[in-house]
Amino acid sequence: MSSPTPLSALDLSFVTTQTPPSKALAQTIELAKHLDGLGYKRLWLAEHHSLASIASSAPEIMIGQVAAVTQNIRVGSGGVMLTNHAPLMVAERFKLLEALFPGRIDLGLGRAPGTDQVTAFALRRKMEERQGDDFLERLQELMLWETGEFPEGHPFNKVFAMPTDAPLPPIWLLGSSDYSAQLAAQIGVGYSFASHFSDFDAVAPMRAYREMFRPSETLDKPYSIIALAAVVAETDEEADHLAKTYDLNWIRRARGEMKPLASPEEADAHPWTEAERAYVARKRVRLFSGSPRTVVTRLRRFVEETEADEVMVTSSVFDHGKRMRSYELLMREWVATAGAPATLEA
Repeated sequence: MSSPTPLSALDLSFVTTQTPPSKALAQTIELAKHLDGLGYKRLWLAEHHSLASIASSAPEIMIGQVAAVTQNIRVGSGGVMLTNHAPLMVAERFKLLEALFPGRIDLGLGRAPGTDQVTAFALRRKMEERQGDDFLERLQELMLWETGEFPEGHPFNKVFAMPTDAPLPPIWLLGSSDYSAQLAAQIGVGYSFASHFSDFDAVAPMRAYREMFRPSETLDKPYSIIALAAVVAETDEEADHLAKTYDLNWIRRARGEMKPLASPEEADAHPWTEAERAYVARKRVRLFSGSPRTVVTRLRRFVEETEADEVMVTSSVFDHGKRMRSYELLMREWVATAGAPATLEA
C-alpha cells in the first residue's frame, strides 16, 4: 500500500454548555497529545475574538503550550489574522517559537479579523491607520522583517526582529475563496482552503493555486491543504446524532446568536421549522459525517477533486472524549485503507 495523504487537525478550543473557556483550552492541550500519538502531521490553532463558542484568541500562546507537551507533531496558527497585528510583532513571536521548537512551527495567515466589526475596531484602534484592505501591505512588511530588504533610507532598516538567529517559520496563506489561492501561488508559499466554513466551492481555488504556483526560495513546488469539518463515530447513525451539534450551531449563527455549542440532545429538543431543516440540509453537504469507512471513502474522492497534498480536519463534537475518538477512528481507517481506490464502496 502507498503512503496515505497526511492528516492534520485544526482546533478552536470549543466552548460548550458544559465546557467553560478555560477548560476548553485545557482540552486542546489534551487533544494535542492525543493527535501526536496518533501520527497526525500538524495541529493548527485558530484566532477568534468575542465568540462564545471559541476560546482560542491567542494562537501564538497556545502554540507554545502545545509544542512543549508534544514530540513530533508540527504546531501552527490556523491562522493569525494579520490585519489585527503589527507585522513586526508577528515576526518576533513566531521567530521566538521557531527558536524554542525548531522545525516544528507553522505560520498560517488569514485576512479576516476573526470576529465582528466592533471587536475588530477594539483590536486595532491603537494601531496606525492604513487605507482599505491592507493585508497585502502587512504581508509584504512581515516578509521584509525576515529578509531585512527594506528600501535604502527606510526607517525600519535599523530595526531587526529578534531572535535574529531563528528563521521565520514557513508561511501559509489561508483562504475561503480564490483571492488567497492566487496570492499564495504568486509569492510561492503554502495554501490552505477553509472548506469547513466556506460556501465557495473548493475545487477551483485549490486547482488554481497549483496551476499558478511560482517557485520561491522557501517552497519549490505547490503544497496545498484542504481544511474540512468531520464527525466520525462507530456507525453512521451515531455520527449523525453527534453532528446535530453542528445543525443547531448553524441555525444560531444564521440568526446572529453566537452561543456555546449545544449537545445533540438540546438540538433534538429545538422546535425545527421546515426552513431550518432545509438550511441545515444544505450545510450538511460540506460536513464529512459517518462511520470511518463512510467518511474516508468520501474524503478520498474530495482529495482527488481538489488535488490536495494534505487534509486538515476540525471536529466540533460536543463531548470531548467522543471528539478525540472521532480523530482516532479517522486516522485508523485512513492508514488502514491507504492505496485503496477512492470509489471503494462504503
